[in-house]
Amino acid sequence: MALHGLGKVTIGVPNVAETIDYYCDFGLAHRGAGVFATQNGGDQLEIVHAPSRRLVELAVAADDEDDIARISRRLAGIGSTLESTATSLATVEPVTGTQVKVEIRPRVVVDPGVPPTPYNGPGRTDRWGRAPFISRTGPVQPRKLGHAVIGTVDLATTMRLFTDGLGFMVSDYMEDKGAFLRCSTDHHNVLILSAPVNFLHHTSWHVDDIDEIGRGAQAMLEGHPERHIWGLGRHYAGANFFWYLKDPAGNFSEYYSDMDTIPEDELWSPEVMHGLQGLYAWGPPPPPSFLEPDDLAALMTGAHSASAR
Repeated sequence: MALHGLGKVTIGVPNVAETIDYYCDFGLAHRGAGVFATQNGGDQLEIVHAPSRRLVELAVAADDEDDIARISRRLAGIGSTLESTATSLATVEPVTGTQVKVEIRPRVVVDPGVPPTPYNGPGRTDRWGRAPFISRTGPVQPRKLGHAVIGTVDLATTMRLFTDGLGFMVSDYMEDKGAFLRCSTDHHNVLILSAPVNFLHHTSWHVDDIDEIGRGAQAMLEGHPERHIWGLGRHYAGANFFWYLKDPAGNFSEYYSDMDTIPEDELWSPEVMHGLQGLYAWGPPPPPSFLEPDDLAALMTGAHSASAR
């Protein structure tokens, strides 16, 4: 696959300073001016001002100039208006108004630095002595941006840009209400959902293991219980462990680990998930505010959401 993951998300919010503070707490490295980096992916988040929260831009990573030229032809073939150079291109998703960029970026190489976390099981002792997580005393720092979830009022049109135009592959479907799409070997990099209003549902950030999810969430919730949305649990689609939190503008952010990978497209067959099946295999049931965020009505009317502050 010429594409190899998400490069960066730019999120517009009305309360920039508060939101920057939140993502500093979340473990992203603030470069200044609202730009944040992950451990291994470089600059992958930017916070900018907007009258209400929205996904301003989604950058997708490609390997080389041939990939840019190929995707430019695909987008032109479906009638998308675009601006392109030899090393990048930009178009606008016509339903949500999100600018989508494809740019040449180095592939993210995640060097764990330490051996994978060993876990003991019945009749199997892979680790001796005390569990190694107890020596982790520093803040949790996400490795990379994994995926973004976008609500759209026209699922078919938004899907067309990502699949026919950009070349994303479908991993699984949520009946006729959404689709998990990938542009890398990860199970999904974008989830597109049918919604009553165009909005950003959440961004998701890869951490080492389930212990890092728990440590990160615990640190985020100390003194800020209002940040909790849903977790701990394990998704069915993608199989990743998760915990969701809410930033001061109302966007959800997810710590995740252990996602399914699809190294060979021909060895994977998309499945149709029914009801809540795709959402979780185990864990607490998703709260109503996860399925329909509290500020959806305000977003539909263009009003600022007091509950997001």
